[in-house]
Amino acid sequence: MITNTSNAALTAPSAGSESGQSLSRRQATMTYVHQYGIIVAFFLLCVGLSLSSEYFLTPKNIINVLRQTSINGILAIGMTLVILARGIDLSVGSVLALSGIVAASLATGETPQPAYVAIAAGLGVGLACGLVNGLVISRLSVPPFVATLGMLSVARGLTYIYSEGMPIPDLSQSFLWLGQGRIWQIPVPVIFLAATFIIFWVVLNKTVFGRYIYAVGGNERSARTAGIGTKKVLVAVYGLAGMLAGLGGLILTARTTAGLPQAGQSYELDAIAAVVIGGTSLNGGVGTIRGTLFGALIIGVINNGLDLLGVSSFYQQVVKGCIIVCAVLLDPARRSRD
Repeated sequence: MITNTSNAALTAPSAGSESGQSLSRRQATMTYVHQYGIIVAFFLLCVGLSLSSEYFLTPKNIINVLRQTSINGILAIGMTLVILARGIDLSVGSVLALSGIVAASLATGETPQPAYVAIAAGLGVGLACGLVNGLVISRLSVPPFVATLGMLSVARGLTYIYSEGMPIPDLSQSFLWLGQGRIWQIPVPVIFLAATFIIFWVVLNKTVFGRYIYAVGGNERSARTAGIGTKKVLVAVYGLAGMLAGLGGLILTARTTAGLPQAGQSYELDAIAAVVIGGTSLNGGVGTIRGTLFGALIIGVINNGLDLLGVSSFYQQVVKGCIIVCAVLLDPARRSRD
């Protein structure tokens, strides 16, 4: 009996150790999938589309995909900041339109203002709208969904009032360069996307403000107890999201060669989709700018690939919706792992 008991005592830790090692390997695997799964999925998608269409991997088409992705990518980076702070911004499409119209009004006419004046005005309008969102949410305790839904309507209404419902054409060539110019054969909108990604990757990963955003999204009450000015953080992230929507408005206006009052409709949905597909938790506090960039690229590649394959745009919406739902279904598991 003593021998049997000793053997059992000796074998029990071994079994526990094996179980612990198995759990550790499983956690390591899931962590790897969480960090790099979106990148693997993107490249697998590209491989599949390249096998389906001979035109997909051509340099011209790749540049076209990057150009088409640029505006949504910029909006999605701003949306990432908001969602990381456990918020949402439904107004970015309307803010984009308002910023574009204001900038276009300054960059047109017989004596247009210098391009930098129109750019500053567009960015300023976006920043102002974002700050209003942040103040209403943080100071008046209005839920983000309601506050930004209100701004969606207000900004769209102001766009139609300001433009009298008419497009603003005949923009100056220096302004049009924002959407149509090239630097070393790389479209300017793609350069703006790359610069925005680098700047906000540094902000989130290398600055105290970035850590504050994660802290507020993870647990706002604990962040406040730790001495973080949570209201200031919220105002800042919504302000930055609005400013990036303004940048998107400048690029879109320059690309289309006119300020369009109906521009940006439903753009907020694509931005949210890119963030969710990229792995950012809708519960806040979990996510990366890198994931958002690949989420935006996946949406751009899907839209482009289905166009090349002759798939109706109606079916494209169905495919995109299914991908979003699948990404959200993975969110609770992702949250528990982190």
